[in-house]
Amino acid sequence: MIQIYHNPRCSKSRQGLAILENSGKEFEVIKYLEDIPSEKEFKEVLKKLGISPIELVRKNEAVWKSDFKGKDLSDDELIQIMLEHPKLIERPIVVNKNKAVIGRPPEKIESII
Repeated sequence: MIQIYHNPRCSKSRQGLAILENSGKEFEVIKYLEDIPSEKEFKEVLKKLGISPIELVRKNEAVWKSDFKGKDLSDDELIQIMLEHPKLIERPIVVNKNKAVIGRPPEKIESII
């Protein structure tokens, strides 16, 4: 089943959700700020995205700038930081079977549904 890692307060995430709703396909909404994925789940999503953890970090967030910017962090450290501060995870992420995309721009979602 298609999954969307969604933040209702984010306009791009809401646009991505609308694309899924209009597709007529079944999907699951994961409000990742409340329902934080496990480390294993998060690593699976990264693998499906085909990117390194640093590419998923929202670098303009205040907590990134104040606590982590400029530090030499390993991939595992970055994963732990994002799970401790899920606001740092780029959104929305849509997963369909073995593929995933970051919905920026939201139209990228159409490529995997």
